[in-house]
Amino acid sequence: MTPNSPAEQHAHDAARFTALVESASAADWARPAPVAGWTALDVVKHLIEWSRAFLGGAGIELPALDVEADPRAAWKQHVADIQAILDDPAGRVLSNPHTGDKPVDQAIDQFYTGDVWLHTWDLAKALGREPDLGQERCTAALAAMRPMEEILRGSGQFGPAVPVAEDASAQDKLIAFIGRDPGWQAGNPRP
Repeated sequence: MTPNSPAEQHAHDAARFTALVESASAADWARPAPVAGWTALDVVKHLIEWSRAFLGGAGIELPALDVEADPRAAWKQHVADIQAILDDPAGRVLSNPHTGDKPVDQAIDQFYTGDVWLHTWDLAKALGREPDLGQERCTAALAAMRPMEEILRGSGQFGPAVPVAEDASAQDKLIAFIGRDPGWQAGNPRP
């Protein structure tokens, strides 16, 4: 199924991330993640914390969640909160000095849902799994990001691009573009 709306895209991407969250043991949360200095727990915490604060620009105040106490419960509550907004955006507009004014469902789709999708790679790798972000979607995302490379890198959201072979997969090229080593393995991180 190809998602046809921001609500459907979020439901799809969040379900894949949720499956990883639910598969993690208590000890897994301390495992290193591909983002320097992060653990598996930090990946989940990042997605929850920045997006809840971001929604303040639409007058949406979601209560803080204790991710460290129970990452699984916090993530499930967070997904339900975001999905409820997407299922009924109620004409709300999100205002942000960096992004301007956008309908809240479009803002979530553009800035948050894609982040869930990309961070699925990080969490999967932290848990010792090989993620599949979908080659077509990776190709499209990379094509959309390349013209904005200077802006994206200047924002501090991505590290320097990692070199990959010309014949690398679309996923490896995307992951390398955003500053991750596609060959990174939990327990054996490359510099």
